[in-house]
Amino acid sequence: MTHPSHSLTQSVPLHHVAHARAGDKGNRLNVCVMPYNAQAYQALSQQLTPERVLQAYGHRGATSVKRYDLPLLPGFNFVIDNVLEGGVNGSLNLDGHGKSNSFILLGLTVDVLPEWIHPSP
Repeated sequence: MTHPSHSLTQSVPLHHVAHARAGDKGNRLNVCVMPYNAQAYQALSQQLTPERVLQAYGHRGATSVKRYDLPLLPGFNFVIDNVLEGGVNGSLNLDGHGKSNSFILLGLTVDVLPEWIHPSP
């Protein structure tokens, strides 16, 4: 499947088409992103690049991002280095585990087909 034609797509925050789960390993954050509709996987893979994710977490001091593609789930696991201000034992941050940091990624704007947008409750 190719990226949808831009004229047919809508720009929406990622949380309209995917959910995420975050966790920590020291000063490293893992964010797993899974689209609600498996058909959105390819379009998201083209837009959620490691470079774009690194830029989104740059203000938190992130130094590198590795993306692991999980096409059979479908989903992505992003491993973001040096973003948790030292981690749970070293940070004065209220969220040393990084659980709320998935919202940084879920706030990115993506271009998707309207049928991939998850209806609001």
